[in-house]
Amino acid sequence: MLKNKGKKFWNFKALDEKTGELTLYGEISDVTWWGDEITPKQFKEDLDTLGDIDVLNVYINSPGGDVFAGQTIYSMLKRHKAKVNVYIDGVAASIASLIAMAGDKVIMPANAMMMIHSPWTIAMGNAQDFRKLADDLDKIRESMIVAYESKSALTKDEIIKIMDNETWLTAEKCKEYGFADEIEEAKQVAACVDEKYFAMYKNIPEELKKPPKAKDDDIDLKKKKLLLELEL
Repeated sequence: MLKNKGKKFWNFKALDEKTGELTLYGEISDVTWWGDEITPKQFKEDLDTLGDIDVLNVYINSPGGDVFAGQTIYSMLKRHKAKVNVYIDGVAASIASLIAMAGDKVIMPANAMMMIHSPWTIAMGNAQDFRKLADDLDKIRESMIVAYESKSALTKDEIIKIMDNETWLTAEKCKEYGFADEIEEAKQVAACVDEKYFAMYKNIPEELKKPPKAKDDDIDLKKKKLLLELEL
């Protein structure tokens, strides 16, 4: 059981004896991943429950979140013996993009996006606290660079430039850089970026700030529902 009894942001599902599924939709959020083994232990137990699988399909649509949670998930997926296929359904931003690097194969729809930046935090304390925090952020940054570098075709300096500029990448650009392996047809999945992230991220694309257009089928369904309510 999670220490804070909060809702899990991950969901595992066994498709058959040899295939599992992990869904990471929404914010990667749980402070108990740092300095506490309860939450990562729960994640590992859920992963182990899938059994001796050969393939793990991971579906990501996330604006990012807790860096320690993301790094731990990345490490667990990277160590797993199964072939890990990562599907970025809408957006993989911030630490969610790091998790995607654990994929043996990363697949992105043509309209999906990935955002990569250097780690940052909000803190309070004295000068000594801030000096230590800066050192910690540098160490986290170095570990993130290694993950991006191991997946991509870019040099360390090129990755640092992308991180420092908070870069939003299209599926085409991700494939060019080596962050993605395949591009599939565009999907009608709303990118999961809450409004609270608009002020946090500097270069968020305008199209991600706009609510997705309703499909004709959705509109017809709403009309039918309204007519039914009026008849009742």
